[in-house]
Amino acid sequence: MKTFDETRHSFEHEKDRRVSTEGDEQEPAKPRVDVFLNPKPVAESASEMVQYVLPNDTNPLGALLGGQLMHWIDLAGGLAAYRHSRSYVVTASIDHLDFLVPGRVGDLVILQSSVNRVFRTSLEVGVKVWVEHDLSNERSHLSSAYLTFVAVDRHGRKLQVPPVLPQSEDEKRRYEDAGIRREIRQAEKARKLERLKP
Repeated sequence: MKTFDETRHSFEHEKDRRVSTEGDEQEPAKPRVDVFLNPKPVAESASEMVQYVLPNDTNPLGALLGGQLMHWIDLAGGLAAYRHSRSYVVTASIDHLDFLVPGRVGDLVILQSSVNRVFRTSLEVGVKVWVEHDLSNERSHLSSAYLTFVAVDRHGRKLQVPPVLPQSEDEKRRYEDAGIRREIRQAEKARKLERLKP
């Protein structure tokens, strides 16, 4: 697995190679998936979505439905993925999800999302969810999730995504962690496919 610095070095090498061929008139026109795309800072995808918990969002005990929260997480993650890629995005997977505290009617649910890492046509987005309790104004960590989205055109064909450029130490940590999580996902996928073999 490449570190951030190794990825940046190979990206710069690819940039130099492509620039050197720009004057070649015999070079055929290339679709978006093969063109040079400038890296974007994490801040460009950072998004915040706020939802007010209504009675229809809760179970008979008055607590926020897990399925409703998962829907909001998907929307918040998709918002960050769209802001970074500026293309259609579809959800490919979501990692393990824990509900740490309940949300109640009248609470505010704050979902903060940003792109952690890009893998050519896919992106990992982190979503952190807070619940702000009505009246007391106390804020608690409700849940966190990592989602993978794939960028596509209107015909469903995959598109290359601009690389993400982590700048702060926290962003670099999340970048490296995303690579580890991807390896774990791929290993799990291979294990499942192996079990399906006759």
